[in-house]
Amino acid sequence: MQLDFAPEFDPTFYREVHPDLRHFSDAELLEHYQNYGRAEGRAASPMAHRPFFLEAIRHIRPALEIGPFDNPLLEGPDVRYFDVLDTDALKRRAEKIGSNPKNVPNIDYVSKDGDLSVVTDTFHLVLSSHVIEHQPDLIRHLNQVAAILTPTGCYAVFVPDSRYCFDHFIGLSNIAEVIDAHFAKRRVHTLTSLIEHSALTTHNDAGRHWRGDHGDSAIDPNRVRAAIEEWTDAAGGYIDVHAWQFTPASFRNIIRALHALGLSRLYPLRVYETVYGSVEFCAILAPA
Repeated sequence: MQLDFAPEFDPTFYREVHPDLRHFSDAELLEHYQNYGRAEGRAASPMAHRPFFLEAIRHIRPALEIGPFDNPLLEGPDVRYFDVLDTDALKRRAEKIGSNPKNVPNIDYVSKDGDLSVVTDTFHLVLSSHVIEHQPDLIRHLNQVAAILTPTGCYAVFVPDSRYCFDHFIGLSNIAEVIDAHFAKRRVHTLTSLIEHSALTTHNDAGRHWRGDHGDSAIDPNRVRAAIEEWTDAAGGYIDVHAWQFTPASFRNIIRALHALGLSRLYPLRVYETVYGSVEFCAILAPA
């Protein structure tokens, strides 16, 4: 299967969806996007939008969706599902939080630790939405995905942009931290990540963030204390928080560097920029 996705910057699309730029040449459009449009959240590719991104990958089968819970993004006979809980447990969880348990798909592969080695098939497409930032060992996750992809397959991901979600005041993750987690064989989140999640996060309203309203950055000692107590009480058990904070640029750079270092087989084939009002960006990773 030949992978063919819209470019990250499409001048024809950029011109069509932004009428104020209709008289710009292709070169002028690119310059405008690099200098102004990206920061303004102007869409430069149809695939920067979640619905168009999903439409572009719907034909790629067989597919595996990681962590669908009660809102699977892929459906059909050639789709399989992986989650940390089985179908019945997810239905109970959905009912507990007021969601419709009927929306939970039949889970084909289960691992409470998120260990993809339990997946016994290979796929042309693996998809996850707001999953990759939760992985204690990002490199292990990427390599486990690569192991279940066909040579011409791809890993499609939706990733929260830390600038426009509750992670706003937490610094961006760097390559050293990612590599350290891998060599430490990390399977649970650190106290650092738990304190960040509990005490350093802010509101999760993307629209407010885009308008420059990021909330209060003051540190509440009570929230820090509660995080320490929760981590201590867990006694080494897993507590689900974000391990990593990305922007499209930082995500691209880290995935590219991991590939160049030989630590991951996956290369960032496409990383589409976050559009105005959105909390997330999307990307296509492929074996290379």
